[in-house]
Amino acid sequence: MHWVQNYNPLGNMLLSFLAACVPIAFFFWALAIKKMKGHWAGLLTVLIAVLEAVLIYRMPVVPAVSATIYGAFQGLWPIGWIIVTAVFLYKLTVASGHFDLIRDSIASVTEDRRLQALLIAFSFGAFLEGTAGFGTPVAIAGGLLAGLGFNPFYAAGLCLIANTAPVAFGGVGIPILTAAQVSGIDVSSISQMVGRQVPFLSVFVPFWLVFIMAGWKKTIEVLPAILVCGISFAATQFFTSNYLGPELPDITSSLVSLVAVTLFLKVWKPKTIFRFKGEAPVLPPSGGFTEQAAALEGGRKHPLGKVIQAWSPFLALVVVICLWGGSDWVKTILGKLTVLIPVPGLDGAVFKAAPIVSAPAPYAAIYKFDLLAATGSSIMVACILSKFLLRMTWKRWLLTLGETLKSLMLPLLMIASVLGFAYIDNYSGMSATLGLGLASTGAAFPFFSAVIGWLGVFLTGSDTSSNALFSNLQKITGHQIGVDPTLLVAANSSGGVAAKMISPQSIAVAAAATGQVGKEGSLFLFTIKHSLFFLAIIGVITLLQAYVLQWMIP
Repeated sequence: MHWVQNYNPLGNMLLSFLAACVPIAFFFWALAIKKMKGHWAGLLTVLIAVLEAVLIYRMPVVPAVSATIYGAFQGLWPIGWIIVTAVFLYKLTVASGHFDLIRDSIASVTEDRRLQALLIAFSFGAFLEGTAGFGTPVAIAGGLLAGLGFNPFYAAGLCLIANTAPVAFGGVGIPILTAAQVSGIDVSSISQMVGRQVPFLSVFVPFWLVFIMAGWKKTIEVLPAILVCGISFAATQFFTSNYLGPELPDITSSLVSLVAVTLFLKVWKPKTIFRFKGEAPVLPPSGGFTEQAAALEGGRKHPLGKVIQAWSPFLALVVVICLWGGSDWVKTILGKLTVLIPVPGLDGAVFKAAPIVSAPAPYAAIYKFDLLAATGSSIMVACILSKFLLRMTWKRWLLTLGETLKSLMLPLLMIASVLGFAYIDNYSGMSATLGLGLASTGAAFPFFSAVIGWLGVFLTGSDTSSNALFSNLQKITGHQIGVDPTLLVAANSSGGVAAKMISPQSIAVAAAATGQVGKEGSLFLFTIKHSLFFLAIIGVITLLQAYVLQWMIP
């Protein structure tokens, strides 16, 4: 049995568009207004989406249910597996007693909370996005900030907002490579175009991050460090994406900014050390950051060997992830245990239609169970190595694993439900209806092309998935309105970065990593205004490049 998607099931595009908005509007209402717990919001949303797919889009029941279950399994593996292992790695450093040394080593670079957020949430988080992706940056960086003494809710929110600039290139450039494959546009051109959009946001995000924390006056106080962080990241991101390709911008940019800020803090210190309310203030003398701060740091120094041991789980993580993602022979060996499973009742049963594709084409549904090749498996290897590096007993290691699994049960349920929602949205054609509705905005479409990318990442939690879903639509619309398709396909990826912070998947990860399970609605409400603000920036940049700054298009 074959079922062809119908993107205008009500016979009126406006009505069909509004109908497709219903599950998303309910999810927004449930989280932001009703403050419903994340797993309940997710379960009810996926139920509404399935009913709409069957009753309004006339999708047969079997593929509708299969698509939902397929999405739920994707939520558990590989995404849930990454979350479990990432949180487990952080908890191992806490359970072994080594996190105190990590905290003190960071404090030896700076005691200032503003600068710690730049180093960990922005720079280190971007490195994790470039090497591992999915929920790893928020899980690891959020846990680190909470352990340093940040309010856990604040730590989660800051890491969600910081995880924007690197998302367009993602893990080793996969979002850009996917966009090129789907649209047929040269991958170098898309990489260059994204590299002429996202760096504007990359310069701004560090400033905004500190401004959220400390207000205008305290932000200006550390403006030199903010500029070093943002400009070094953005300049490296531009250079790498334009001259080396899409695989390395996140890794090179994050490392350059991390090193640049650390070295800068060796020769420059803020006039005051910013601490949160309730923390003991550290106020150096009028001459600057001198005796008092030095004494504070000196009392917390540890032998270099002990500090390296404390950081060894994260060093192991970096090495293992780089091997997993950057070595072809390792990929080949690990891939031998990958199993591809056609989804019963779904694979080959649903056909995409024009204008999403040029001619009716089957919508594949192959579940990939990559036991060893999955990013989560690489993190688990780092967890196993950490048992020996931190000299833990197997009993303590296993107890920590059990505690981690227990704490993540509800977040995993939320992730499974929202991925189920994303997949029924895609396979029923609802997400395509949303894209087509926005594509009808004519000359204003360059702005809304970023909105489509934003919507895709919100629905799927992934810039890669958003590009797979909408890149061809962006290309077709570009030809129709006379705007270079390269710009619009790039805007799909660039606009998507602003939605990463409100993606239900990311919200669930952040809540789980910082012990905020049940507060997903509050986190969503905290990040949504920043997400819309960043989206507006990318939308305006794209609009200007379409009609005023056309020389920026490669």
